[in-house]
Amino acid sequence: MSSLKTNENRLCTNKEICTRELEVLAKAQKLPYCPIAFASGEGALLYDYEGKEYIDLLSSASSANIGHGNKEIAEAVKEQMCKLAQFSTAYFSCREPVEYAEKLIQLYPGDNNKKVLFSTTGSESIDAAIKLAKGYTGRNKIISFNGAYHGSTFGALSISAISLNMRRKMGPMIPDIYHFNYPICIKCPYGKCESSCNLECLKEMENAFNLYLPPEEVAAVFFEPIAGDAGIIIPPKKYVQALSSLCKKHGILFVVDEIQQAWGRSGKFFAIEHFDVEPDLIVMGKSSGGGLPMGIVMGKTQIMDSLDAPAHVFTMSGNSTVCVAALKMLEIFERDNLVEQSRVKGEYFKNKLLDLKSKYDIIKDVRGLGLSIGVDLSDKISTTKIIYQCQQNGLVLISIGEYTLRIQPPLVITYEQIDKSIYIIEQAIKSLLNNEIPDEALSIINGW
Repeated sequence: MSSLKTNENRLCTNKEICTRELEVLAKAQKLPYCPIAFASGEGALLYDYEGKEYIDLLSSASSANIGHGNKEIAEAVKEQMCKLAQFSTAYFSCREPVEYAEKLIQLYPGDNNKKVLFSTTGSESIDAAIKLAKGYTGRNKIISFNGAYHGSTFGALSISAISLNMRRKMGPMIPDIYHFNYPICIKCPYGKCESSCNLECLKEMENAFNLYLPPEEVAAVFFEPIAGDAGIIIPPKKYVQALSSLCKKHGILFVVDEIQQAWGRSGKFFAIEHFDVEPDLIVMGKSSGGGLPMGIVMGKTQIMDSLDAPAHVFTMSGNSTVCVAALKMLEIFERDNLVEQSRVKGEYFKNKLLDLKSKYDIIKDVRGLGLSIGVDLSDKISTTKIIYQCQQNGLVLISIGEYTLRIQPPLVITYEQIDKSIYIIEQAIKSLLNNEIPDEALSIINGW
């Protein structure tokens, strides 16, 4: 057995860490954007192993909404770890998960006749929601959308439709999954604009109900209120309300995936609140554990109690330590009014990006709610080179969809950091237009 490196001989540079990572970690879990290894962070700032500073516009895939290096959460976690790190709530009880569930129920749109089911990831929670939907309705069919990313567990990837590599070599997925087009108005396949739209995209589902998909056999529709990894796509309010009504008409559960968009990301605590509908189930993950692994399903009590244990049991889910971190994070959210900060800072950031759009034809669209913003560029090569240049100049930025810049910084980002981010993006655009960004960027930046 080879000996582990001592503290005096540990990997200590970006290059060493990233090179060794290729040798010891399976490639299935990596979407490489740049050979950078982060050592620490504070707020919306990150620092690599050479000490270089970066402004974070990714929030660790929206799992660090409260920012990095929060000492209040660290102290709360340390205190709990010294008392009791965890004891499986599958068999016995602890106070902290109960307190956290009570807080979450108060945040759910509508009445408080809700319950909470903990997992350890958002993907696991999607699987839980699939189980609950089938258990409650007694139906087997599930509807999702093209471009959806719900996670990587088998149920979650079965209802996802965003990457062939998620399915290659996997064999049969969960059966009876049906995908329909998400309402992407900027690329409407029917050539409609808002004033002429008659929800033709929703009629695809209604037609299916009339022709080949019996609605009385559909358990649930899984819907992202903002389609995150498809490119930060915001659906029309009238579509979401009509979809919710269609579900109610046929006794189909309306399940919203808030894994990426909850916790104030959109300028409201839940993104679904922008659309004035009450979902049957809400799925959460990413930021829900205050930096520790946490997945959540919340929903109406009669649905949540439709399955008996051990239908969805995980030894470590909802443990005392992660719930303490989450409770402290929720306290900070309320005290510092971070949801409102997201709304106001998001408008500021978006307006700055719209100013850039007015100056540079390469920017084709800017859209977003709160600090969940997508910026469409003209083509993939330009997008890749701009990302590369931004990262070289201290800005953590990636792309999603076809060629959309993903702008989702921690909600604690400062206005000064937003202004600096805009400056770095503009300088990268200028460098691209002046042919100053090397083609090696295309081999370094891979990603989705």
